Amino acid sequence: MLEVSERGHAMPMSPYRRLTPFADAAKQRGVHVHHLNIGQPDIETPPVMLAAVQQANIRVLEYSPSAGYPSYRRTLATYYQRVGIPVEADDILVTTGGSEAIFFALMSCLNPGDELIVPEPFYGAYTAFAVATDVRIVPVTSHLSTGFMLPPLADFERCITPRTKALLLCTPNNPTGYVYSRAEMEQLKDLCLRHNLYLLSDEAYREFCYDRDFVSALHLSGADDHIVVLDTISKRYSACGARIGAFVTKNKALQQAAFKFAQMRVSPPGLAQVLAEAASELPDTYFDHTKAEYLTRRDLMVRRLQAMPGVECPVPGGAFYVMAQLPIDDCDTFCRWLLESFSHQHQTVMLTPASGFYATPGLGKQETRMAYVLNCEALDAALNCLEHALAEYPGRTVAQRPTCPTAGVAS
Repeated sequence: MLEVSERGHAMPMSPYRRLTPFADAAKQRGVHVHHLNIGQPDIETPPVMLAAVQQANIRVLEYSPSAGYPSYRRTLATYYQRVGIPVEADDILVTTGGSEAIFFALMSCLNPGDELIVPEPFYGAYTAFAVATDVRIVPVTSHLSTGFMLPPLADFERCITPRTKALLLCTPNNPTGYVYSRAEMEQLKDLCLRHNLYLLSDEAYREFCYDRDFVSALHLSGADDHIVVLDTISKRYSACGARIGAFVTKNKALQQAAFKFAQMRVSPPGLAQVLAEAASELPDTYFDHTKAEYLTRRDLMVRRLQAMPGVECPVPGGAFYVMAQLPIDDCDTFCRWLLESFSHQHQTVMLTPASGFYATPGLGKQETRMAYVLNCEALDAALNCLEHALAEYPGRTVAQRPTCPTAGVAS
Protein backbone atom coordinates (compact mmCIF):
# COMPACT_ATOMS: atom_id res chain seq x y z
CA MET A 1 0.00 0.00 0.00
CA LEU A 2 1.24 3.48 -0.83
CA GLU A 3 2.17 5.52 2.24
CA VAL A 4 2.86 9.16 2.92
CA SER A 5 6.48 9.89 3.85
CA GLU A 6 7.59 10.12 7.48
CA ARG A 7 8.40 13.75 6.80
CA GLY A 8 4.86 14.29 5.57
CA HIS A 9 3.43 12.77 8.72
CA ALA A 10 5.76 14.84 10.91
CA MET A 11 4.96 18.14 9.20
CA PRO A 12 2.78 20.16 11.62
CA MET A 13 -0.35 22.08 10.68
CA SER A 14 -0.01 25.86 10.79
CA PRO A 15 -0.88 27.01 14.34
CA TYR A 16 -2.67 30.09 12.99
CA ARG A 17 -4.53 28.38 10.11
CA ARG A 18 -5.44 24.98 11.52
CA LEU A 19 -8.78 26.22 12.88
CA THR A 20 -9.79 27.77 9.55
CA PRO A 21 -12.40 25.05 8.75
CA PHE A 22 -14.21 25.93 11.99
CA ALA A 23 -14.06 29.64 11.17
CA ASP A 24 -15.47 28.94 7.69
CA ALA A 25 -18.30 26.91 9.22
CA ALA A 26 -19.10 29.75 11.65
CA LYS A 27 -19.31 32.20 8.75
CA GLN A 28 -21.66 29.85 6.91
CA ARG A 29 -23.92 29.96 9.98
CA GLY A 30 -24.03 33.75 9.69
CA VAL A 31 -21.56 34.50 12.48
CA HIS A 32 -19.07 37.32 11.84
CA VAL A 33 -15.54 36.14 12.71
CA HIS A 34 -12.99 38.70 13.88
CA HIS A 35 -9.58 37.40 12.81
CA LEU A 36 -6.95 37.98 15.46
CA ASN A 37 -5.27 34.69 14.59
CA ILE A 38 -2.93 35.76 11.80
CA GLY A 39 -0.62 38.67 11.08
CA GLN A 40 -2.48 39.96 8.01
CA PRO A 41 -2.55 43.75 8.38
CA ASP A 42 -5.52 45.80 7.19
CA ILE A 43 -3.18 48.75 6.54
CA GLU A 44 -3.36 49.77 2.87
CA THR A 45 -0.54 48.56 0.65
CA PRO A 46 1.10 51.78 -0.62
CA PRO A 47 -0.66 52.81 -3.86
CA VAL A 48 2.66 53.80 -5.47
CA MET A 49 3.80 50.19 -5.15
CA LEU A 50 0.63 48.75 -6.69
CA ALA A 51 0.78 51.37 -9.46
CA ALA A 52 4.29 50.26 -10.40
CA VAL A 53 2.90 46.82 -11.29
CA GLN A 54 -0.22 48.17 -12.97
CA GLN A 55 1.82 50.52 -15.16
CA ALA A 56 4.75 48.19 -15.88
CA ASN A 57 5.64 48.13 -19.58
CA ILE A 58 6.20 44.38 -19.86
CA ARG A 59 5.66 42.45 -23.09
CA VAL A 60 6.98 39.08 -21.86
CA LEU A 61 7.05 38.23 -18.17
CA GLU A 62 10.43 36.52 -18.09
CA TYR A 63 12.34 34.76 -15.35
CA SER A 64 14.18 37.20 -13.15
CA PRO A 65 17.79 36.43 -12.19
CA SER A 66 18.03 33.75 -9.49
CA ALA A 67 19.39 36.29 -6.99
CA GLY A 68 16.76 38.86 -7.93
CA TYR A 69 16.81 41.90 -10.21
CA PRO A 70 20.07 43.88 -9.77
CA SER A 71 18.11 47.13 -9.59
CA TYR A 72 15.97 45.83 -6.75
CA ARG A 73 18.98 44.49 -4.86
CA ARG A 74 20.64 47.91 -5.14
CA THR A 75 17.44 49.59 -3.93
CA LEU A 76 17.21 47.17 -1.03
CA ALA A 77 20.86 47.78 -0.11
CA THR A 78 20.11 51.51 0.04
CA TYR A 79 17.17 50.82 2.37
CA TYR A 80 19.36 48.75 4.69
CA GLN A 81 22.09 51.39 4.70
CA ARG A 82 19.48 54.00 5.64
CA VAL A 83 18.61 51.99 8.77
CA GLY A 84 22.28 51.52 9.67
CA ILE A 85 22.83 48.02 8.25
CA PRO A 86 26.09 48.20 6.25
CA VAL A 87 25.48 45.85 3.33
CA GLU A 88 25.87 46.02 -0.44
CA ALA A 89 23.73 44.57 -3.22
CA ASP A 90 26.02 41.53 -3.49
CA ASP A 91 25.24 40.65 0.14
CA ILE A 92 21.54 40.26 -0.71
CA LEU A 93 19.71 37.31 -2.20
CA VAL A 94 16.07 38.04 -3.05
CA THR A 95 13.77 35.26 -1.87
CA THR A 96 10.18 34.18 -2.34
CA GLY A 97 9.01 35.66 0.95
CA GLY A 98 10.71 35.50 4.30
CA SER A 99 9.77 31.82 4.39
CA GLU A 100 12.21 30.95 1.62
CA ALA A 101 14.92 32.97 3.37
CA ILE A 102 14.44 30.79 6.47
CA PHE A 103 14.54 27.65 4.32
CA PHE A 104 17.73 28.76 2.54
CA ALA A 105 19.36 29.56 5.90
CA LEU A 106 18.64 26.13 7.39
CA MET A 107 19.71 24.35 4.20
CA SER A 108 22.93 26.37 3.90
CA CYS A 109 24.00 26.50 7.56
CA LEU A 110 23.01 23.11 8.98
CA ASN A 111 23.33 19.46 8.00
CA PRO A 112 20.64 16.82 8.56
CA GLY A 113 20.57 15.97 12.26
CA ASP A 114 22.20 19.23 13.36
CA GLU A 115 20.70 21.27 16.19
CA LEU A 116 19.24 24.77 16.06
CA ILE A 117 18.75 26.68 19.32
CA VAL A 118 15.64 28.88 19.37
CA PRO A 119 14.15 30.88 22.26
CA GLU A 120 10.56 29.76 22.75
CA PRO A 121 7.79 30.66 22.19
CA PHE A 122 8.83 31.09 18.54
CA TYR A 123 7.27 31.63 15.11
CA GLY A 124 5.30 28.46 14.47
CA ALA A 125 6.62 27.87 10.95
CA TYR A 126 10.15 27.31 12.31
CA THR A 127 9.00 23.84 13.36
CA ALA A 128 7.83 23.08 9.82
CA PHE A 129 11.11 24.25 8.31
CA ALA A 130 13.04 22.13 10.79
CA VAL A 131 11.03 19.06 9.77
CA ALA A 132 11.55 19.83 6.07
CA THR A 133 15.32 20.19 6.47
CA ASP A 134 15.81 17.40 9.07
CA VAL A 135 17.10 19.87 11.64
CA ARG A 136 16.39 19.48 15.37
CA ILE A 137 15.07 22.54 17.22
CA VAL A 138 16.42 22.86 20.76
CA PRO A 139 14.20 25.33 22.65
CA VAL A 140 15.28 27.72 25.40
CA THR A 141 12.19 28.87 27.25
CA SER A 142 11.32 32.50 27.92
CA HIS A 143 8.42 33.32 30.22
CA LEU A 144 5.32 35.48 30.14
CA SER A 145 6.02 36.51 33.76
CA THR A 146 9.16 38.39 32.58
CA GLY A 147 7.60 39.78 29.41
CA PHE A 148 9.42 37.08 27.39
CA MET A 149 12.78 38.74 27.87
CA LEU A 150 15.87 36.78 26.81
CA PRO A 151 16.44 33.77 29.09
CA PRO A 152 19.71 33.67 31.05
CA LEU A 153 22.74 32.96 28.88
CA ALA A 154 23.49 29.91 31.02
CA ASP A 155 20.28 28.33 29.69
CA PHE A 156 21.68 28.62 26.16
CA GLU A 157 25.11 27.33 27.19
CA ARG A 158 23.56 24.17 28.66
CA CYS A 159 21.90 23.38 25.33
CA ILE A 160 25.04 23.46 23.21
CA THR A 161 26.32 20.09 21.98
CA PRO A 162 28.70 19.02 19.19
CA ARG A 163 25.65 18.99 16.85
CA THR A 164 24.70 22.62 17.59
CA LYS A 165 25.33 24.73 14.51
CA ALA A 166 23.16 27.86 14.81
CA LEU A 167 20.94 30.04 16.95
CA LEU A 168 17.74 31.49 15.48
CA LEU A 169 16.26 34.70 16.87
CA CYS A 170 13.24 36.80 15.85
CA THR A 171 13.31 40.50 16.79
CA PRO A 172 10.87 42.17 17.22
CA ASN A 173 9.52 38.80 18.15
CA ASN A 174 6.67 36.87 16.64
CA PRO A 175 4.68 35.73 18.65
CA THR A 176 5.59 37.70 21.80
CA GLY A 177 6.27 41.20 20.46
CA TYR A 178 9.44 41.38 22.57
CA VAL A 179 12.23 43.61 21.21
CA TYR A 180 15.70 42.36 22.12
CA SER A 181 18.00 45.04 23.52
CA ARG A 182 21.50 45.74 22.26
CA ALA A 183 22.91 44.12 25.41
CA GLU A 184 20.89 40.95 24.74
CA MET A 185 21.95 40.90 21.09
CA GLU A 186 25.60 41.35 22.08
CA GLN A 187 25.30 38.44 24.50
CA LEU A 188 24.01 36.18 21.76
CA LYS A 189 26.68 37.36 19.33
CA ASP A 190 29.41 36.59 21.87
CA LEU A 191 27.88 33.16 22.49
CA CYS A 192 27.96 32.40 18.76
CA LEU A 193 31.57 33.55 18.49
CA ARG A 194 32.66 31.42 21.46
CA HIS A 195 31.01 28.29 20.12
CA ASN A 196 31.47 28.97 16.39
CA LEU A 197 27.74 29.12 15.62
CA TYR A 198 25.69 30.94 13.03
CA LEU A 199 23.36 33.66 14.31
CA LEU A 200 20.20 33.70 12.18
CA SER A 201 18.16 36.85 12.79
CA ASP A 202 14.54 37.06 11.58
CA GLU A 203 13.85 40.80 11.32
CA ALA A 204 10.48 40.94 9.57
CA TYR A 205 9.08 43.56 11.97
CA ARG A 206 12.04 45.93 12.36
CA GLU A 207 10.00 49.06 11.56
CA PHE A 208 7.55 48.43 14.37
CA CYS A 209 9.35 49.07 17.66
CA TYR A 210 7.44 51.26 20.12
CA ASP A 211 9.39 51.56 23.37
CA ARG A 212 12.94 50.56 22.43
CA ASP A 213 15.25 51.14 19.46
CA PHE A 214 15.64 48.26 17.02
CA VAL A 215 18.99 46.47 16.94
CA SER A 216 19.77 44.29 13.93
CA ALA A 217 22.22 41.41 14.17
CA LEU A 218 24.14 43.22 11.43
CA HIS A 219 24.43 46.29 13.67
CA LEU A 220 26.78 44.19 15.80
CA SER A 221 30.50 44.31 15.04
CA GLY A 222 33.08 41.57 14.68
CA ALA A 223 30.79 38.70 13.64
CA ASP A 224 29.92 39.26 9.98
CA ASP A 225 30.74 35.70 8.91
CA HIS A 226 28.41 34.31 11.58
CA ILE A 227 25.33 36.44 10.83
CA VAL A 228 22.44 35.94 8.44
CA VAL A 229 19.50 38.35 8.41
CA LEU A 230 16.16 36.94 7.23
CA ASP A 231 13.79 39.59 5.94
CA THR A 232 10.53 40.25 4.09
CA ILE A 233 8.46 43.16 2.79
CA SER A 234 5.24 41.42 3.89
CA LYS A 235 4.67 43.31 7.14
CA ARG A 236 6.81 46.35 6.35
CA TYR A 237 4.56 47.51 3.50
CA SER A 238 1.46 45.41 4.23
CA ALA A 239 2.28 43.35 1.15
CA CYS A 240 2.02 39.79 2.44
CA GLY A 241 0.79 38.46 -0.91
CA ALA A 242 3.79 39.75 -2.85
CA ARG A 243 6.01 36.98 -1.44
CA ILE A 244 9.26 38.94 -1.55
CA GLY A 245 11.91 38.49 1.11
CA ALA A 246 15.68 38.57 1.45
CA PHE A 247 18.56 36.41 2.66
CA VAL A 248 21.27 38.86 3.77
CA THR A 249 24.81 37.96 4.81
CA LYS A 250 28.34 39.22 4.32
CA ASN A 251 29.62 35.62 4.47
CA LYS A 252 30.48 35.00 0.81
CA ALA A 253 30.69 31.21 1.05
CA LEU A 254 27.27 31.10 2.70
CA GLN A 255 25.85 33.49 0.12
CA GLN A 256 27.11 31.23 -2.67
CA ALA A 257 25.58 28.14 -1.04
CA ALA A 258 22.21 29.88 -0.71
CA PHE A 259 22.47 31.03 -4.34
CA LYS A 260 22.61 27.40 -5.49
CA PHE A 261 19.34 26.74 -3.67
CA ALA A 262 17.97 29.88 -5.32
CA GLN A 263 18.88 28.46 -8.74
CA MET A 264 16.97 25.30 -7.83
CA ARG A 265 13.71 27.30 -7.72
CA VAL A 266 14.89 29.37 -10.76
CA SER A 267 13.81 32.88 -9.70
CA PRO A 268 11.83 34.97 -7.23
CA PRO A 269 8.56 36.58 -8.48
CA GLY A 270 9.28 39.24 -11.11
CA LEU A 271 6.20 41.44 -10.77
CA ALA A 272 6.49 41.41 -7.01
CA GLN A 273 10.05 42.74 -7.28
CA VAL A 274 8.71 45.60 -9.41
CA LEU A 275 6.24 46.32 -6.62
CA ALA A 276 8.91 46.09 -3.92
CA GLU A 277 11.37 48.31 -5.76
CA ALA A 278 8.73 51.05 -5.97
CA ALA A 279 8.86 51.35 -2.16
CA SER A 280 11.92 53.54 -2.73
CA GLU A 281 9.49 56.26 -3.86
CA LEU A 282 7.81 56.40 -0.45
CA PRO A 283 8.64 59.42 1.73
CA ASP A 284 10.95 59.03 4.71
CA THR A 285 7.93 59.67 6.94
CA TYR A 286 5.97 56.69 5.55
CA PHE A 287 6.39 54.51 8.64
CA ASP A 288 5.45 57.28 11.07
CA HIS A 289 1.70 56.87 10.42
CA THR A 290 1.78 53.06 10.27
CA LYS A 291 3.79 52.78 13.46
CA ALA A 292 1.51 55.24 15.27
CA GLU A 293 -1.56 53.27 14.17
CA TYR A 294 -0.15 49.98 15.46
CA LEU A 295 0.85 51.65 18.73
CA THR A 296 -2.72 52.87 19.22
CA ARG A 297 -4.03 49.37 18.54
CA ARG A 298 -1.48 47.82 20.90
CA ASP A 299 -2.46 50.13 23.72
CA LEU A 300 -6.17 49.41 23.15
CA MET A 301 -5.65 45.64 23.15
CA VAL A 302 -3.38 45.59 26.20
CA ARG A 303 -5.68 47.91 28.15
CA ARG A 304 -8.73 45.76 27.41
CA LEU A 305 -6.96 42.47 28.14
CA GLN A 306 -5.44 43.63 31.41
CA ALA A 307 -8.91 44.74 32.56
CA MET A 308 -10.39 41.25 32.02
CA PRO A 309 -10.50 39.16 35.22
CA GLY A 310 -7.84 36.46 35.27
CA VAL A 311 -6.08 37.56 32.06
CA GLU A 312 -2.33 38.20 32.20
CA CYS A 313 -0.35 39.86 29.41
CA PRO A 314 2.89 41.81 29.24
CA VAL A 315 3.16 44.94 27.10
CA PRO A 316 4.79 43.96 23.78
CA GLY A 317 7.52 46.34 22.64
CA GLY A 318 7.19 45.70 18.91
CA ALA A 319 5.63 43.83 15.97
CA PHE A 320 1.81 43.58 16.22
CA TYR A 321 1.17 40.64 18.52
CA VAL A 322 0.19 40.14 22.15
CA MET A 323 0.77 36.91 24.05
CA ALA A 324 -1.73 36.52 26.86
CA GLN A 325 -2.49 33.92 29.51
CA LEU A 326 -6.22 33.26 29.83
CA PRO A 327 -8.13 31.82 32.81
CA ILE A 328 -9.09 28.66 30.91
CA ASP A 329 -8.32 24.95 31.04
CA ASP A 330 -6.94 24.52 27.52
CA CYS A 331 -6.49 27.13 24.81
CA ASP A 332 -6.78 24.69 21.90
CA THR A 333 -10.18 23.63 23.21
CA PHE A 334 -11.21 27.21 23.96
CA CYS A 335 -10.27 28.52 20.50
CA ARG A 336 -12.26 25.78 18.82
CA TRP A 337 -15.21 26.40 21.18
CA LEU A 338 -15.15 30.09 20.18
CA LEU A 339 -15.82 29.08 16.57
CA GLU A 340 -18.12 26.10 17.11
CA SER A 341 -20.28 27.00 20.10
CA PHE A 342 -20.04 30.71 20.94
CA SER A 343 -21.27 33.97 19.51
CA HIS A 344 -21.98 37.40 20.96
CA GLN A 345 -24.34 39.56 18.92
CA HIS A 346 -23.73 37.18 16.00
CA GLN A 347 -19.97 37.70 16.29
CA THR A 348 -17.02 35.67 17.52
CA VAL A 349 -13.24 35.87 17.47
CA MET A 350 -10.56 33.59 16.02
CA LEU A 351 -7.39 33.30 18.10
CA THR A 352 -4.20 31.27 17.81
CA PRO A 353 -3.49 28.75 20.58
CA ALA A 354 0.05 29.27 21.88
CA SER A 355 0.85 25.56 22.01
CA GLY A 356 1.93 25.83 18.37
CA PHE A 357 4.69 28.28 19.35
CA TYR A 358 6.42 26.00 21.85
CA ALA A 359 8.64 22.97 21.26
CA THR A 360 8.57 21.90 24.90
CA PRO A 361 5.54 19.62 25.42
CA GLY A 362 2.84 21.05 27.67
CA LEU A 363 3.88 24.70 27.48
CA GLY A 364 1.48 27.39 26.27
CA LYS A 365 -1.62 25.44 27.25
CA GLN A 366 -3.35 28.51 28.73
CA GLU A 367 -1.77 31.07 26.39
CA THR A 368 -2.86 32.59 23.11
CA ARG A 369 -1.34 34.91 20.53
CA MET A 370 -3.50 37.76 19.27
CA ALA A 371 -2.63 40.00 16.32
CA TYR A 372 -3.73 43.63 16.54
CA VAL A 373 -4.09 43.96 12.79
CA LEU A 374 -7.69 45.22 12.76
CA ASN A 375 -8.79 48.85 13.01
CA CYS A 376 -9.61 50.02 16.52
CA GLU A 377 -13.39 49.74 16.11
CA ALA A 378 -13.16 46.14 14.90
CA LEU A 379 -10.51 45.36 17.50
CA ASP A 380 -12.74 46.67 20.28
CA ALA A 381 -15.64 44.53 19.01
CA ALA A 382 -13.37 41.46 18.90
CA LEU A 383 -12.26 42.06 22.48
CA ASN A 384 -15.89 42.45 23.55
CA CYS A 385 -16.47 38.97 22.13
CA LEU A 386 -13.47 37.60 24.00
CA GLU A 387 -14.58 39.15 27.29
CA HIS A 388 -18.06 37.64 27.00
CA ALA A 389 -16.61 34.30 25.90
CA LEU A 390 -14.33 34.10 28.93
CA ALA A 391 -17.33 34.67 31.17
CA GLU A 392 -19.35 31.91 29.46
CA TYR A 393 -16.69 29.28 28.72
CA PRO A 394 -17.40 26.03 30.60
CA GLY A 395 -13.69 25.37 31.12
CA ARG A 396 -12.93 28.69 32.80
CA THR A 397 -10.37 28.29 35.58
CA VAL A 398 -8.14 30.41 37.79
CA ALA A 399 -4.83 31.50 36.25
CA GLN A 400 -1.89 29.86 37.99
CA ARG A 401 0.86 32.36 37.36
CA PRO A 402 1.32 35.60 39.30
CA THR A 403 0.54 38.92 37.67
CA CYS A 404 3.29 40.11 35.33
CA PRO A 405 5.49 42.75 36.96
CA THR A 406 6.02 46.03 35.15
CA ALA A 407 9.78 45.68 35.53
CA GLY A 408 11.33 43.45 32.91
CA VAL A 409 8.46 43.85 30.47
CA ALA A 410 9.39 45.00 26.97
CA SER A 411 10.28 48.63 27.29
